[in-house]
Amino acid sequence: MKLSRWLTPFTAAVLMLSLSGCGEKVQYSSLVSFGDSLSDVGTYKVGTVAALGGGKYTVNSSSAKNWTELVATHYNLAAPCAAQTGLDGDASKGFSVAVTNRASCFNYAQGGARVTNPVGPGNKYLGGDNATLGQLTVPVVTQMQNHLGKLPQGKFAGTELVTVMAGGNDVFINVATYSATVTAAPSQATAAATAAVTAMATAGAELAGYVKTKLKANGAKYIVVVNLPDVASTPAFSSSPAKPLVASMVAAFNSSLQAGLDASGVLLVDAFALSQDLVANKQSYGLTNVTSPACILDDPAKNPLASSLVCTTATALSGTDYYLFADTVHPTPYGNKVNADFIVKKIDRMIW
Repeated sequence: MKLSRWLTPFTAAVLMLSLSGCGEKVQYSSLVSFGDSLSDVGTYKVGTVAALGGGKYTVNSSSAKNWTELVATHYNLAAPCAAQTGLDGDASKGFSVAVTNRASCFNYAQGGARVTNPVGPGNKYLGGDNATLGQLTVPVVTQMQNHLGKLPQGKFAGTELVTVMAGGNDVFINVATYSATVTAAPSQATAAATAAVTAMATAGAELAGYVKTKLKANGAKYIVVVNLPDVASTPAFSSSPAKPLVASMVAAFNSSLQAGLDASGVLLVDAFALSQDLVANKQSYGLTNVTSPACILDDPAKNPLASSLVCTTATALSGTDYYLFADTVHPTPYGNKVNADFIVKKIDRMIW
């Protein structure tokens, strides 16, 4: 039976136009990225971090790339560079380096950055070990505003590919707050858990709002927002008593983010579903390990920060090229490739 028998000339024309749009490739002019350590391409690649061969949150090497860099390569765009570099930590250990703003760089993502609050993990104002490194943790809302300040009349050209991924550091801070509250007053556990989940729902709604008011309302057309992966199943929380709470927090964030972006024309990529599938079906992705870090995190001589930020191929465990995790939450270069491949497929299928 021929389809044409059931279509009027008008509906047939509409269908042909729709189908033709599915195969069209958009030529993006540049990549602009906002977010946290998962997208950071070298904010802290200065001082001792650089001397140790680090700078990205993965297993560092001269060829190691995170997902934003791989997306740029796929679309033949200029390699992303950090819009701001520096550290505000312990000068005696090489972690105090003057902040430099780079006018021609458009990757604003920073390790420790939260959605709205300027004090994230690694920021000196949290004290303790955080003060040693002194991450800048400029929040996503400010990252967006900083980019608008570089643009003529504060407007995007409309040809940029814009990526946003954040929320993980809001999880870590709210878990820490919950733990401190419960330690001081165990009877407040239920109220503290409710507050943590509510805070994450608020963060998700705020991020959606910023995407619409800071990006889309100012001319950004091709916007890709990546939701939170299954943080509860990472090595950081998979065996932790806080795992159920973290799962609820991530669910609240992702739900609010999705609700806020519905009918906005923004591409929302489901990293949560991908991360669960990676753990459940690792072999189909070429992964050999989805539960343990590739980096050595318990030997200060090899990794003084116990973080993938200063982990390199020379200091990581051998035979870990196809591990998913570099440390307890960040992906290896191969993990970044898997994520990038997934995101690129979603972008290519999007009808903007």
